[in-house]
Amino acid sequence: MLCQRCKKNQATVDYKEIIGDKVFEYHLCPACYQEMFGGLNATNADILTDLLSPRVRKTEKRCPVCGTSYSEYQRTGLLGCPSCYDAFKTELMPAIEHLQGHTEHVGKANTNADKSGYHRKLSQLQEQLEEAIRNKEFMKANDIYEQINAINAELNPGDAAGEGGEDV
Repeated sequence: MLCQRCKKNQATVDYKEIIGDKVFEYHLCPACYQEMFGGLNATNADILTDLLSPRVRKTEKRCPVCGTSYSEYQRTGLLGCPSCYDAFKTELMPAIEHLQGHTEHVGKANTNADKSGYHRKLSQLQEQLEEAIRNKEFMKANDIYEQINAINAELNPGDAAGEGGEDV
């Protein structure tokens, strides 16, 4: 096949570019490719593969949702959408494990989460307190308020009773 640009030399480089939902495909000789795209280098493995075996098409792994290819991720370091994590799971997991030491999400340390679940319990008690007050169940509200104060005292042992607490 002749080069699409100069129409003189043999096309040995097959270059495919996807912009949005449009696909641009070029069949070029090395000289035209270098003029158009700045030449070949060792970091562009896809082009070197095409040069060495131009008739064998390498199918590239892509995210089925956003269309991001794994080579795009390798080049930019950015994934296109949350589904990319599933699409490239086998490639990403070793790197994630190497960087973070594990592959299970455990959240951020010291951000509204503690071993005893006090913050979650406080949120639940606050909702119960508001509902008890709305329903005019003041004895129940008082019991809930005492539970909230007890948890706050345990979380903030230096505070005196009544200081820094929540007002009802």
